[in-house]
Amino acid sequence: MPAKKRCQLDGCRNAVQRIAGECSHCSSHYCTSHRLPETHACGKLTECKQQAFEANRAKLESQTAIADKLVAS
Repeated sequence: MPAKKRCQLDGCRNAVQRIAGECSHCSSHYCTSHRLPETHACGKLTECKQQAFEANRAKLESQTAIADKLVAS
């Protein structure tokens, strides 16, 4: 039986969370305490935030008000 994978954060020896323990940005494996990018100081966190900002901006720009619905009859 292979040894349990351990959290890749320096100083942490907790077991890796199986389902959601892999960071989708840096592809490293972390325990439940360090699985979020903010908690393990992910190197790609700023890139992730920028992508989310761009996606949100594009979504907001695509939503426009229709003038006919705003005019009272």
